Amino acid sequence: MIMTRNIIPYIIAALVILAAGCSKFDEINTNPDKPTHVTSGMLATKLILNITKDDISSQKSFLYNFMLSKYVAWSEFPEASQYNKFGRTSFDGLVILNNVPQMVRYATDEGKHNAYKGLGHFLRAWKFFQLTMQVGDMPYSEALKGESDNVINPKYDTQKEVFMGILTELDSADVLFSKAASFDGDPVYNGNAAKWRKLANSFQLKVLINLYRKAGDTDLKVKERFQQIVSARPVFESNADNFALKYSDKAGQKYPFFKENNQFIIYNMLTTTLIDQLKTLQDRRLFYYAKPSPVEITGGKTANDWTAYKGIDAAAVYSDLSKVASSKDFSAMNERYTEIPQGEPFCLLSFAQLKFILAEGAARGWITGAENYYKQGITAAMEFVAGNTPDDARFHHNMKIDAASIQTYLAGPDVAFGATLAEQVEQIAVQQYLATFLHAPNNGYYEYRRTGYPALPVNPASNQNTMPDRIPRRWLYPQKELDYNGEHVKAAISTQYGGNDDANVDMWILKD
Repeated sequence: MIMTRNIIPYIIAALVILAAGCSKFDEINTNPDKPTHVTSGMLATKLILNITKDDISSQKSFLYNFMLSKYVAWSEFPEASQYNKFGRTSFDGLVILNNVPQMVRYATDEGKHNAYKGLGHFLRAWKFFQLTMQVGDMPYSEALKGESDNVINPKYDTQKEVFMGILTELDSADVLFSKAASFDGDPVYNGNAAKWRKLANSFQLKVLINLYRKAGDTDLKVKERFQQIVSARPVFESNADNFALKYSDKAGQKYPFFKENNQFIIYNMLTTTLIDQLKTLQDRRLFYYAKPSPVEITGGKTANDWTAYKGIDAAAVYSDLSKVASSKDFSAMNERYTEIPQGEPFCLLSFAQLKFILAEGAARGWITGAENYYKQGITAAMEFVAGNTPDDARFHHNMKIDAASIQTYLAGPDVAFGATLAEQVEQIAVQQYLATFLHAPNNGYYEYRRTGYPALPVNPASNQNTMPDRIPRRWLYPQKELDYNGEHVKAAISTQYGGNDDANVDMWILKD
C-alpha cells in the first residue's frame, strides 16, 4: 500500500509529460501545405473535374466513345464499342453528387452560396441526363438519399419525370447564377457565374431538342421553354463560352491522345463515315482531322489532294480491317492530336453545337432563323478548328481554313440549306457530327439514334449486337441494381421493355 501510494506522483508526472509530448507531436506532424478542412472551392473542383477530366479517359480508352459514333476504327484487335456491344452501364458516377450539399453549406457569403447552389443544380442535371439517355427510367426523386433519409432502395421515376426534374434543376441554376458572385475552385470558367449561367441555359436547349417528339406534352412545355430561353436568357455567344477542358504541357494535364507513353497511337484508323462526308462536301476540316494515306503519298499524290485521304469501313469484319491496316493504305488521325501536348480544348458542349440546336428548333417552327443558325454553327465549328491549330503544314496540309474558305464552303451546293424539314434536319445533324469529331462523347451516336443521321454502318457479319442488323438503342441496367434494388429495377424493365432488359427496344424519349 505504501509503495502504491508513493508511486502515484510519478505516474501523474509521466502522464503530464506524455500529454505535452503528444501535443507537440501533432504540431510537428501537421503539414502546413495540406489543408486541414474542406472548402466549397475544393469540393467544386472535384465535382467539375468529375464531369470533365474524370469522364474523359486517356490513350486508347479516350477513343471508345468515338468508335461507337463511328469516327474511328481500331486495328489492334476488335473493340466492343466499334462493333456495337454495349453491355451494362453503371450508376456509380452519381455518388459524387453527395458532395453537393456540403459544397453549398460551406459557402462563405450569399453570392457564393448562390453560385455553389446553382452549380449543384447544373451538375445534378448533367449527371442524370447522361444516365437517363442510356437506360430510360431510373432513380431520381429518391436517389442519393441513403444518408439523409435512409433510402437504401430508391424507387424508379419514369423517364418523363426524370426529364421534368432535369429541366427544373436547370431553371433553378439559371436563377441562382443570375444572383451569384464569382466563386473558387472552377477549372473551366475561373468562377465566372455569368458563364455558368450561359452553360445552364445552353444545356437546357440541348435537353429540350432531345425532347422534340414530346413537343405536344402539356407538362413538359418543350416549345414554350425553348422559346423563353432563346428570347429572355443568356446562352453561349462565342467559342469563348464553350464548356471545354483545356490541356497544357504539364504532367497530368496533357491531351488524352498525346504520344507520350502512348503505345496506342499506331492503331487508330479514321472511317469512311467521317472521311467520305468531308470529301463529298469539300470540307477543309479533312486536312485538320486526318493524315493522308502514306500509300497515296508514295504513289505521287500531295498532302493537299482530296483523293489522298482514305477511310476504313467501321463495320468491316476485323480480318478485312486488319488487312487494310497492314497495307497502310488508310488515313489516321492528324498529328496535331498526337504531337502537341496541349492538343485542343475538349468540348463537352460547344457554341457550334448550340447553333445547330437552335437551327433545328427553328426548322421545327419553335423559333425563327434556321438558316442563319445553321451557317453560324458551321462557321463557329470551323473557326474553332482553325483557331486551335498551329500554323504548321503537318497540321493543315496547306489547306488552311480562313474566312474566305468558310464562305465558299457555305455556298457549296451540298452545304446550302435545304428547302424541306427532312433535308434541313439531315444537314444540321451531319454538320453537328462533323463538328463533334473527338468532342462531346457519344453525341454522334445519340444524334444518329435520335435523327437517323448520318447513317452509321451496320454489318451483320461483324455486329456484336444481339440483333445483328442494327445498332443497339440503349444500355442495359447496372448489375448492382439487379443485385441490390431488384424490385424497383425489374418493375421499370417490365413497364418499359415488356420485362426484358433488351438493348434494342426504344425508351420513352425515342417514341412518338
